[in-house]
Amino acid sequence: MARRKKIYEGKAKTLFEGPEPGTIVQYFKDDATAFNAEKKDVIDGKGVLNNLLSEFFMNGLTQIGVPNHFLRRLNMREQLVRSCEIVPLEVIVRNFAAGSMSKRLGIEEGTQLPRPIVEYCYKDDALGDPLVTEEHIAAFGWASQQDMDDILSLALRVNDFLSGVMLAVGIRLVDFKIEIGRIYEGDFMRLIVADEISPDSCRLWDIETGQKLDKDVFRRDLGSLTDAYSEVARRLGVLPNNPPTSGKPTLVN
Repeated sequence: MARRKKIYEGKAKTLFEGPEPGTIVQYFKDDATAFNAEKKDVIDGKGVLNNLLSEFFMNGLTQIGVPNHFLRRLNMREQLVRSCEIVPLEVIVRNFAAGSMSKRLGIEEGTQLPRPIVEYCYKDDALGDPLVTEEHIAAFGWASQQDMDDILSLALRVNDFLSGVMLAVGIRLVDFKIEIGRIYEGDFMRLIVADEISPDSCRLWDIETGQKLDKDVFRRDLGSLTDAYSEVARRLGVLPNNPPTSGKPTLVN
C-alpha cells in the first residue's frame, strides 16, 4: 500500500497514518535494542516474526473478549490498528522471577512467584522507564482509580490467555509487558490492549530445557534471535514445522 505520513518512530516499530480516520499502520522493524537502547543491532526477519506473532496473540484475545487495537494484518511487516491514546505506563505481569525483579529483590531467576505480580513503569526512555507505584500513578494523574482497576483486570486476563497458549506448546510464560490505550466512542471511554504482544515483550522459556525463546537471547548473546522467535512461531502454528532453509520466515496463509 502507498506510504502515508509517518507519525512516530520507536525502537522496534514505525507508525503511519492509516487509510481511514481513527486507524494507524504499524510497521515492524528488524531493529533490536536492549538496556534502554545501549545495545543495538538489526536482526533479519525479526519484524516479520513479531508482526505475525502479535497478530496471532491479538486475534486470540479478541476471540475471548479482551479488547485490543488490532484490526487486520496488511502484509508481512504491517498491520492496521486502531488509533488510541496510550496510557504512559508499561504494565508488567510476572509469573516467575527474572530480569530486573531478580536483581532488585535478590530472588533466583526461575523462582515461581506465589501469584502473578503486576508492576508498573512510567514510559520515559530518558528516565529508563522507572518503576512506579499506584500512588505515583494517581498523584500525577496518569490514570484514575477506575482505570487502574480496569488495567489490572486486562493484564490478568491477558496473562491467563498467554499462559495457557504457551503451556500447550511447551513454553513457560515467565513474564510479559503490555501497553494500554484509551479509545473514545462519543462520551464513552474504554481501555484496550495496544502496542504489540511478541517475544520482544515477553520472557518465554522452554519448559523441558529452560532454553530462552525471547529477547534475552539478544540481551545475553545466547545465539540467534531469529531462530528463537521462529521456534515460538512454529510451535504456535504461525510458521510451518520445516520452513525453507533460506533463513527467512515464511508466511502461512
